[in-house]
Amino acid sequence: MAKFSFPLRAIVLAAAAFGVAGHVLADDFLDAAKKRVTVATAPADKWDGPTTGPKAAVGKTIVYVAGDLKNGGHLGTSQGVEEAGKVIGWTVRVIDGQGSVSGRTAALNQALALKPAGIVVGGFDTSEQKVAFEAAAKAGIPLVGWHSGEQPGPNPAAGLFANVTTLPADVSETAASWVVADSGGKAGVVIFTDSQYAIALFKARAMEAVIKKCGGCTVLSFEDSPISESSTRMPQLTTSLLQRFGDKWTHSLAINDLYFDFMGPTLQAGGKKGDGAPKAVSAGDGSEAAYQRIRTKRYQAGTVPEPLNMQGWQLVDELNRAMAKVAWSGYSPKVHLVTPENVGKDGGPKNIFDPDNGYRAQYKAIWGK
Repeated sequence: MAKFSFPLRAIVLAAAAFGVAGHVLADDFLDAAKKRVTVATAPADKWDGPTTGPKAAVGKTIVYVAGDLKNGGHLGTSQGVEEAGKVIGWTVRVIDGQGSVSGRTAALNQALALKPAGIVVGGFDTSEQKVAFEAAAKAGIPLVGWHSGEQPGPNPAAGLFANVTTLPADVSETAASWVVADSGGKAGVVIFTDSQYAIALFKARAMEAVIKKCGGCTVLSFEDSPISESSTRMPQLTTSLLQRFGDKWTHSLAINDLYFDFMGPTLQAGGKKGDGAPKAVSAGDGSEAAYQRIRTKRYQAGTVPEPLNMQGWQLVDELNRAMAKVAWSGYSPKVHLVTPENVGKDGGPKNIFDPDNGYRAQYKAIWGK
């Protein structure tokens, strides 16, 4: 079961323990959702990450293996790794897994053949590539992941020095809380996920749990659809959902913005307005296309973006720590929610979430650059 943060956790536990279903509890749940949204939409302008660590290792070559560079999260973090790599003085190679298991296997094998000082695994699960991970361990090549599991930090069993991510439960709860707050506790929700990724299923189930605890809300459908096939699947799936649920479908929740890239034309053809129902909110990753939709109020109302470029810098920092044989930084960025009201802040003019918290200067100071 998903982990809820206070006060939503306390309210959910109270409901479960005492069977309370009255309007007082419903109002408390709605108020808690609104408060969470308020906190999540506040400016992200204070550095809360590491301030100490090893100086830069000299003259290293690393490889970023992306699960699928068509995915905005994978692309954004790869660009952050490249930017940070130049600063720290490393050579960075990027290899695209092209959205398939076979493609990722080939990309990892290519990365291993280069005998790099370290590898970043961008956006796919450790369990999928167990053989390649074992080969990296035998070769003494440290692995750092981005969204390569359900939780941040080390995964020794998988051979992962550290996984870089915000807390998936917090991301999911924030996205679902916006839906609860926006609907006044009366949402009819369709949830989109891809069960081939453990973190995607975890986030989707966490969102589902919040909606189900909202007494006046309904989970209309839980859609498991391959994210890599969104361009071909989503138009027809959207048509089917409109036919099944009509105006009962008030909100959409997805584990990634990519699902919403291909829904707009179908919704428009079905007579739905860009700023009306079903309102779409993503629990990651904050793509440029998502920002543009939110800014223009065209078939997306919000996203809980990852600070992709900043996480690219963190990935380089974690690899530097691995090379120095010290512990990971322990850093997991706080959750941020982007809506039409704050889309122009925190990097919004560039259509990305790039916190104005001085992270570049902080990592430069750590590395002695």
